[in-house]
Amino acid sequence: MAETGTRVALVLGTSAGGVGRHVAMLAGGLLGRGCRVVVAGPPDTDAVFGFARLGARFVPVPISDRPRPGGDLRAVRALRGLRGADAVHAHGLRAGALAALALSGTGTPLAVTLHNAATAGGAIGAVYRVLETIVARRADRVLAVSPDLGERMTALGARRVTAAVVPAPVLAASGRSPEEVRAGLGAGELPVFLTVARLAQQKGLETLLDAVARLASGPSPRALFLVAGDGPLREGLQRRIDREGLPVRLLGNRDDVADLLGVARALVVPSRWEGQPLSVQEALRSGTPVIATAVGGIPGMVGEGGLLVPYGDADALADAVARVLGDDGLARRLAEEAVRRGRELPGEQEALDAALEVYRGSWR
Repeated sequence: MAETGTRVALVLGTSAGGVGRHVAMLAGGLLGRGCRVVVAGPPDTDAVFGFARLGARFVPVPISDRPRPGGDLRAVRALRGLRGADAVHAHGLRAGALAALALSGTGTPLAVTLHNAATAGGAIGAVYRVLETIVARRADRVLAVSPDLGERMTALGARRVTAAVVPAPVLAASGRSPEEVRAGLGAGELPVFLTVARLAQQKGLETLLDAVARLASGPSPRALFLVAGDGPLREGLQRRIDREGLPVRLLGNRDDVADLLGVARALVVPSRWEGQPLSVQEALRSGTPVIATAVGGIPGMVGEGGLLVPYGDADALADAVARVLGDDGLARRLAEEAVRRGRELPGEQEALDAALEVYRGSWR
């Protein structure tokens, strides 16, 4: 096997979700193909994702989610130890920029996957723009999760930009019947709409609540909106839900998303920006229609398997939900197309093949 003995270093910053799962998938797959794998990142990422348990060598590196000069300097020094790898593959803007600074002038090939756009403003936004330029100018290959992100990196001077392949892991259902799931949620006979998201600014949850408020005051049939996830906005969202009596339930983090998708009439994604959201992939594979904002990589993923609306347009979002809620034929057609789209999505083996092709191209 051509990959046997290849030395690959994977770098990530703070993660509790998709990026960490993606790196764990790559680490396990690369080890299975005979590569020698090092994972470098914050100590708690190994505790959550089990890189060492997979068989990778884990190197603790303090890569935080925000600029911290002292910690960043220590991270750069630690990442210099990755010199000599056949390829270094960093995940995320901060991990990519710190790896680029650490490996500058060493000849060690560096690929950087950008999983998210830098949407912050002010001083933090200015720092992120500097980090974007560092990645664009110094990485041998930039992998972008959406066309707009790839275009931005090309404009900043990236030499080689490739579409990233970031598949969602296959969800395992619990075996509970839809009736049991609905009973556990207290949904009764109400149609269910599901959102799976961190409760953070990027996810556009204020627009979701605006849309639900419009629906609740109009002629549309009643429905229950479930939000699976947690985050810093939870308290404020719950206050508004309680104050306005909205039919929205914040479920917190859940490990039964497959079951929730099985009873949902549609997945609702009101995000300000997304790359290749795992929840959209999971919904399509389960045959659940998607109602989402037309941002980032979502339109190319959803195709005809859902309805797309402009970001921040609560009226358009409410209208799309009302259409799926009130038209069984439309809901059925979207579900059938979602199944087809789900079958076309790349899986873990395609992601590994794509990564190895990038690594080979980096050291040629």
